[in-house]
Amino acid sequence: MNKQVALALTGASGAPYSQRLLAVLLAQGLTVHLMISAAARIVFADELDWALPARASDVHKMLVTEFQCDPELLKVYGEQQWSSPLASGSHQIPTMIVCPCTMGTLSSIACGSSDNLINRAADVMIKENRKLIIVPRETPFSAIHLENMLKLSRLGVCILPPNPGFYFKPTQLSELIDFVVAKILDQAGIEHKLQPRWGE
Repeated sequence: MNKQVALALTGASGAPYSQRLLAVLLAQGLTVHLMISAAARIVFADELDWALPARASDVHKMLVTEFQCDPELLKVYGEQQWSSPLASGSHQIPTMIVCPCTMGTLSSIACGSSDNLINRAADVMIKENRKLIIVPRETPFSAIHLENMLKLSRLGVCILPPNPGFYFKPTQLSELIDFVVAKILDQAGIEHKLQPRWGE
């Protein structure tokens, strides 16, 4: 089993989803190749009180301490770090998740723009027929947003809006976050026990 996953954080609201997803991936011993946009650092400061540094090496130190994980499990890349393995189709990372995904990032991916590492990495996943999961955090969606999502869906990209269910009668915010994270992990083919499945 290939225990690697690429995770991109962009500047849409939804930092708690990313925080929980990253925690679960690292706790399960997966190697996470992490990309963070400049806008994501602003949103994470607002929503999580995380002051993510601009330098990738400093982000790495901060998150290793935050999650108490093996430093080798976390790889952090800068937005223009074209030496990253994610910039090439020769890498063996089977899955990429963009969570949360801004509409600007969605548009760039749909148009094949590769002006930063996140967009290029997504482009690589599409051209190599690998799993790309996009978690678009916006409401309402405009026709432009929907057209971009349809275009990507037709290319095999998983579009997974963070819409939690309520049939399991959640009583805490953490349960709603776990509902969405569980859906992402299911699409990525990653085992988890975040919540019971329907009928269990």
